[in-house]
Amino acid sequence: MLLVVGDSLSAGYGIPLSGAWPELLQQRLVEKGYDDRVENASISGDTSRGGLARLPALLKAHEPKIVVLELGANDGLRGLPIPDIEQNFHEMLDLIDASGATILLLEMRVPPNYGPRYAAQFDQLYARLEQAYELRLVPFFLRDVVLDRSLMQNDGLHPNALAQPKMLDNVWVYLADIFP
Repeated sequence: MLLVVGDSLSAGYGIPLSGAWPELLQQRLVEKGYDDRVENASISGDTSRGGLARLPALLKAHEPKIVVLELGANDGLRGLPIPDIEQNFHEMLDLIDASGATILLLEMRVPPNYGPRYAAQFDQLYARLEQAYELRLVPFFLRDVVLDRSLMQNDGLHPNALAQPKMLDNVWVYLADIFP
């Protein structure tokens, strides 16, 4: 069982749910002969605090062997304090680690709306978490997507349906070797 805990980027905001990258991941697992189920517990607008609040119940209910954690973008877009975001991540990662699940963390980036200092501090957060937990980190989850207007919705924040296979490929590179 693979649990995806994320925000609108994984919830499929603005596109049919069947085309969101976690649904495409489920299809890929089936095609490759795995019987693992993907549970997408992503909620549009979610933050690291919201993910932390929901995580204990999700871990108990689903007992995943892998947790894909895709949060932080909304924290950054709201300019929340980096230490608060980092504390939320530490608590989530501790919970996942204690459950025995393998962690796959998807790195987020923020536009320089709050200045280059905030953006740099936000970017360093994921590197610190990777080092502290020796976990698998997917470098900027939306690389090769966010700057390609043909892959983004009109709001400029959310990937469209055409971007979802690329997002899955960005994750799959780091996820594939977890499966036997």
